[in-house]
Amino acid sequence: MTTLALKYRPRTLSDLVGQEGSVKALANALKRAKESGRIHQAYLFAGVRGTGKTSTARILARALNCAEGPTATPCGVCDPCRAAEQPDSSLDIVEIDAASRASVADARALREQAQTRPAFCRYRVYIIDEVHMLSTEAFNALLKVIEEPPPHAIFVLATTELQDVPDTIKSRVQIYPFRLIPVGLIEGRLAHVCEQEGVPAEPGSLRLVAEAGQGSMRDALTILDRVIAAGDGQVQEEAVREQLGIVSAHLVQGVMSSLAVGDSAALVEACRELANQGADWATFWRELVLAFRDRLEAEARANRGPHELLRWARMLNLLLSRERDLRDSSLPRVVVELALITAAQLPHLAPLDALVSGTAAANPAANPIPRPAVPVAGPPPVPPRAPQVAPAPEGPRRPTPAPPPPPVPPPPRPPAAAAPQPPLGTPAQLRSACSEALRLGTGLRSFATAPQLATDLAWQPPVLRFRFPANVRQTLQDFEREKASPHLLAALGTVLPGLQSVVVEFDGDGTPAAPERPEDRLRQEPGFQELLRLTGGEVLEIRRDG
Repeated sequence: MTTLALKYRPRTLSDLVGQEGSVKALANALKRAKESGRIHQAYLFAGVRGTGKTSTARILARALNCAEGPTATPCGVCDPCRAAEQPDSSLDIVEIDAASRASVADARALREQAQTRPAFCRYRVYIIDEVHMLSTEAFNALLKVIEEPPPHAIFVLATTELQDVPDTIKSRVQIYPFRLIPVGLIEGRLAHVCEQEGVPAEPGSLRLVAEAGQGSMRDALTILDRVIAAGDGQVQEEAVREQLGIVSAHLVQGVMSSLAVGDSAALVEACRELANQGADWATFWRELVLAFRDRLEAEARANRGPHELLRWARMLNLLLSRERDLRDSSLPRVVVELALITAAQLPHLAPLDALVSGTAAANPAANPIPRPAVPVAGPPPVPPRAPQVAPAPEGPRRPTPAPPPPPVPPPPRPPAAAAPQPPLGTPAQLRSACSEALRLGTGLRSFATAPQLATDLAWQPPVLRFRFPANVRQTLQDFEREKASPHLLAALGTVLPGLQSVVVEFDGDGTPAAPERPEDRLRQEPGFQELLRLTGGEVLEIRRDG
């Protein structure tokens, strides 16, 4: 029984789908050959599997040897045309699998055979498939005969790895690229095959088969053959999804909708359902990414605002960044759940302009990410306490005399008006307290030794001054650079109430180690520090325009 891929293999140039550029060039070459009697004798067809390279080579052999040829439209009834249908039975159409005949001895035998004139046809056509598998010595043996072939010999090389073919060969052949076939063209061809076979197809099912072919017409026809068998002579969408391991479109759309609104519980339930179905996580991930890509395109075409577009783009970028982890992990479900729950939080993030203007701080619902270093803004949720706190309009910037209600987390540092703590009475106690505060600060552990290295450590409210020996300047360059970081100021502020700035000096010149830079001024800007505090972010890199 003949498979669909063989039954519907292209027989003429017009049957080739998705390779219009190569088809046009070959048709013009055959037309010129008919008029002038001359044609190039060495070709290289390069492209991915299943795009028609070997079929085109056979079509070229038929077009050259047709009784009416050379012609781009062979008759298909003469002896040379019929012989091209079965190259193994024709003496003048020689197909060679370079993967199994890659030695230099095979190449030398081919070179000698090429001197023999054709038995029945106008040209003897040599089709060398997977030519990149030939050894270097074999390529060298063929080099001369490909450059100056006998007048009756035509060489057609086919490869899926063009980069592995030596440049000496490429320079002596005409290269024709065979590109991936668009999904729409594959779908149209599959619909034609189903119509010819009398096979009914459900709407959308052929689209799934075409996408599964990944640009290869042969692969798509092979999948269609399997789907027809699974569907009892029909192409059913459910059978296609079952055969290809594709999750239902309803579930994919449900996951995408849950991500759009940040419903983490629905995402966990969807992952449980996928696990119960035994779905392939990589296939589901691919379907979800494609669905997000289509949604992003729809949002862009609808001319949405920049914040909305960036929100979708950030979620799509996060999904793409987890693809390698999913492929390499032995626990793909955990990777999927972690990525989906992380992406679900992106819709809740406040816009940057809202953070800068301070409206995000006044509206905690727009930014649900906990900020332990920031007291809760606005009146507390307990009604009896509301009148006591309502008169303080600046919320987290001004300490409140009354203790916070139980639901409100306590402020991380004492009020600015608190009296100096007794343990800081001596320089040694000051060093110890600052070191401990830096050690406990998030991301500041590496700075915990700085107070011990200082030759002089002076607390002059609201400024803390460090003076170091000149020989540790290189060691403490990161500490000097981060001296205006709000995270560092917040950590030291737990033991030094009212701290506003840190000054770093080195012995020898009596001045700060480096002149103030534009980025240092930026770090000290109150608005910029407030932005870092609200977002919980940190400065990784600073670039200057121009």
